[in-house]
Amino acid sequence: MAFYIKQNDTSPSLSATLTDYNGNAVNLTGASAKMHMKDQGGTLKVNAAMTVTDADAGIIKYDWQSGDTDTVGSYNVEFQVTYSDSSIETFPNHGYEVVVVVGELN
Repeated sequence: MAFYIKQNDTSPSLSATLTDYNGNAVNLTGASAKMHMKDQGGTLKVNAAMTVTDADAGIIKYDWQSGDTDTVGSYNVEFQVTYSDSSIETFPNHGYEVVVVVGELN
């Protein structure tokens, strides 16, 4: 399922619940997260820190910054978590999430 946002908008935030292969929430206590967003041609659009909003439930969010949504298109997104022991895991493990920036009318 894709996340849709209008061109040049910075709201709403993009939230994700990270789960393991059994569908259980990943414990993010002491972890940090980043979002990587690339266009369909592979050009990096966003490489930025995310906020862990509920560590026990595996919930993270990204607050859009000016310029993040200025280009209409479909983007592949992944979330990279660095755990407190410095190990790294990327979500989703298979494929990508999708963000679609829809053109504004004016």
